[in-house]
Amino acid sequence: MNDNQIINYGKLLSKKLEEIEPLQVRPHLLLHVCCAPCSSYVLEYLNHYFQITLYFYNPNISPKSEHDFRAEELQRLLKEMPLENKPEILIEHYEPEVFLKAAEGLENEPEGGKRCEKCFYLRLQKAAQAAKAHQFDYFTTTLSISPHKNAALINEIGKALSEQYGVPYLFSDFKKNNGYKRSCELSREYHLYRQNYCGCAFSKAAAAKKEQL
Repeated sequence: MNDNQIINYGKLLSKKLEEIEPLQVRPHLLLHVCCAPCSSYVLEYLNHYFQITLYFYNPNISPKSEHDFRAEELQRLLKEMPLENKPEILIEHYEPEVFLKAAEGLENEPEGGKRCEKCFYLRLQKAAQAAKAHQFDYFTTTLSISPHKNAALINEIGKALSEQYGVPYLFSDFKKNNGYKRSCELSREYHLYRQNYCGCAFSKAAAAKKEQL
């Protein structure tokens, strides 16, 4: 493929799901999740095709009370949402120091810049390691559902980690086909908490500043 050609990750996902649909046994997918709203549509979409384990590893989220509340909302969504194949959930230990070390020197980067790239890599690397350790068939993340996230960058990181750890990465752009819109609808249906910042203290400060304008 020409390096300059734009990849439609939504179409890549649709093609992969067509391959999986006829299988007798559902592949196991480790799905890195950042919050309940972003997870809602992705779960609704992928649940028919995979046996899913949700992987909540987000050392970027600050403060700890915010981290814990997002994890609680995710657990509540799982209990209330009727799903064909009930997912499991794995909540990792909160490690804010790991994120702060990765973000060192990038504190003043704008949202979507180098700091975010480091953050994507940090979380996806942990997911890839867990997927390999527990012998999952695929791993991926809900992060691409956000209209503020660079889906191409996320998929490039996933591809690199897939090659490094030997676990297939499920290419995706979950905002496609009204995925983000549907996540908003599901959020209203299940009365989910929708945060006004991505997660880290830097994004929280940026959001607060934007609201003052």
